[in-house]
Amino acid sequence: MSAIAATLAFLKRRNWAIVAAVPLLAAAVWMPDVMFQRNVYDYIVTFDITQSMDVEDVGTGNAPVSRLDFARAAMREGLERLPCGSKIGWSIFTGQSTLLLVPPIEVCANFDALLASLDRIGGDMRWTNWSRVAEGGVFAAVRTATNIGHDTSVLFFTDGQEAPPVLPGDQRVTDIPRGQVKGWLIGVGGDQPAPIPRTDRDGQRIGYWRADDVIQVPPQSRAGAGVESHEELSELREGYLSSIAQQVAFDYRRLRAPQDLTAAMMDERYAHRDRVPTSLNWAPAGLALALLVWRFLPAPARIRSRRLQPAVHQTRLRP
Repeated sequence: MSAIAATLAFLKRRNWAIVAAVPLLAAAVWMPDVMFQRNVYDYIVTFDITQSMDVEDVGTGNAPVSRLDFARAAMREGLERLPCGSKIGWSIFTGQSTLLLVPPIEVCANFDALLASLDRIGGDMRWTNWSRVAEGGVFAAVRTATNIGHDTSVLFFTDGQEAPPVLPGDQRVTDIPRGQVKGWLIGVGGDQPAPIPRTDRDGQRIGYWRADDVIQVPPQSRAGAGVESHEELSELREGYLSSIAQQVAFDYRRLRAPQDLTAAMMDERYAHRDRVPTSLNWAPAGLALALLVWRFLPAPARIRSRRLQPAVHQTRLRP
C-alpha cells in the first residue's frame, strides 16, 4: 500500500511531466529529418555589372542607391523567403557573355556562403566596358541554365542599356529558342536619364561619361526627327526589356521594392516538386515545453485556498 500511496502522491504532484519531457527533449535533439514533397525553386541569378548599373537613382529610402546595390539588397531578402530545397547560383554579365561564379546550391545549407559571395559581386569584376544585353547576356544566361538542368530558371537584373546602342528595329535575340528556359528579366533603374559614373579598372570612380566619350545613335537611325542621342545618360529601358522578354518567352518585372523580386521568384509557374528533408524537431520540443510549463504552474486547489485565506482572516478579526 505504501508503494501505491507513494505513486499516487508522485502523480498528484505532477512530477510525471518531468519524466515524460526527458525523452521528448532527446527526440528533439536527435530526431532525423523527414522527407516531404514540396515546391522548390532553382535559379541562375545574373547581375548586369556594366557601368550604367552604378547610377544611383533607385531605392526605397530617402537616399538613392546604385542599381546594382539595390538589386543585391532585394536578392538578399529574396534568399530569406525561398523554401529549403531551393537552389540559387550567381553569375555576372558584361560585354557579350556571362560568367558563372557560383553554380546553383541549396539555399538553407549554404545560406551564409551565398550571402558572402553575393556581397562580393561588383563593378571591380568587370572585364570590359561594352555590353550586349540581348544577344550576349540573355543568350548566355539561357545557355548556362540549359547546361545545368531542365528545372533551372533564369533571373536577370539589368537596366537594359547597351553600348554601343541598339539601333531601332534591330533584332538581337532571334537565335534563342522561345520557351527553352523559363526566366525573368528584372528591370532596375529610374525613369529620368542620369549621368553614368565612370570607373577605372579597380572599380574606383573617376568622373562621369561625356557625350563625346561614347557611341551615339546615328541621326538617320533615330526614331524621330530632331531627337538627339544621349547615350552618356542612362534610364531604365523598360520598353526594350519587355520586347526582349517577349521574344524569348520570359516574364518581365520592374524592381521598385524588394517585394517585387520575392513575388517573382515565388511565382508557382517557376516551382517544381522535389523531395526535401524537413525538420520536425519543433514538435517534440514544443510538447516537452508544454509539459514542463504545466508541471510548474500552481495547482488550482492551492490557488483557490490562497484566495480564500485573506477573506477568512478578515472574518475572524471582525468584532
